[in-house]
Amino acid sequence: MIPFLDLKQINAQYESELKQAAARVIDSGWYILGKEVEAFEQEFAAYCGVDHCIGISNGLDALKLILKAYDFGAGDEIIVPSNTYIASILAISEVGATPVLVEPDITTYNLDPKLVERAITNKTKAILAVHLYGRAADMKALGEIAKRHGLKLIEDAAQAQGVHYKGHKTGNLGDAAGFSFYPGKNLGALGDAGAVTTNDPVLAAKIRALRNYGSTVKYENLEKGFNHRLDEMQAALLRVKLPHLDSENARRQEIAAQYAAEIRNPAIELPAMPDDFQESVWHVFVVRTENRKQLQEYLLKNGVQTMVHYPIPPHKQQAYSEWNGQSFPVSEKIHAEVLSLPISPVQSKEDTAYIIETINQYQLEEAAERRVENGHSI
Repeated sequence: MIPFLDLKQINAQYESELKQAAARVIDSGWYILGKEVEAFEQEFAAYCGVDHCIGISNGLDALKLILKAYDFGAGDEIIVPSNTYIASILAISEVGATPVLVEPDITTYNLDPKLVERAITNKTKAILAVHLYGRAADMKALGEIAKRHGLKLIEDAAQAQGVHYKGHKTGNLGDAAGFSFYPGKNLGALGDAGAVTTNDPVLAAKIRALRNYGSTVKYENLEKGFNHRLDEMQAALLRVKLPHLDSENARRQEIAAQYAAEIRNPAIELPAMPDDFQESVWHVFVVRTENRKQLQEYLLKNGVQTMVHYPIPPHKQQAYSEWNGQSFPVSEKIHAEVLSLPISPVQSKEDTAYIIETINQYQLEEAAERRVENGHSI
């Protein structure tokens, strides 16, 4: 079986270094907000090309703290894609603001700038742009809209560590960015972890306090804060993996290019390739088909594991039952048809070739089987 993502094999590449980093933390006797977090913050800030990085407990908390630090709340509207993972929307709800769902461009799966401008009202405070599936959103167009209307532009970069976009990296394309280092991400910890990046020193200082009970001096609480700290162990492990992120992303880009060039099946819609191939790090490689269940079962039967990102759009979730009856047809089409193929830095050339061959035989083989079942010779 070709796994969708083999985290054990990915981390095995760095086993010795990871164990040394874990031992270093254990031997230090300091486990919360110490030297490892400080060092990772400096290293990731330098990697993204920003002035400030603040280690956070996870990606959802990173987004929430950005919104909280900007004092967004009741009565404020924040534009967000209608086809994102629900965490992007939960962060807005958690601070009491109103998520305003906007459809994506179906060719990129990211926010459609034309529709964003139409959704702006006098209550709009920010645009939360999601770099979905590892592809950079149209930050140039969104940045122009944000500037024109006096809005904050926030990146949800949970799936897009290391993307290059017009001379900058994700994390340095807006006013602030939230990252997730969930184990399955391109830069994955061995547990939950996240970060905020920004060039705004005031925002950075406020988030540093908010993540730590609203405190910068022990037992002095300036804000009603949270316990959303990145711990020393995850920071140490991330420091091991960060220097390898670009090479791992490059391997993902190679596989994506091979998929794009060699998958030839009229039943399957391939993702549109960005003009600059560096503008996606292919966190997942998503194809679309009208018969997703049939394709997924066929691939599994032939030894290829796939996943669906994501089966239910946010406005159809029970958690947001207040949106029942609303229609977002582009998002609904995407969520009904997408299927993610295996793609990872440890995926072999032989496995990639087999996946392509198997997909290209799809429906030919299915048609042959149906003929046999109906009593016809082949």
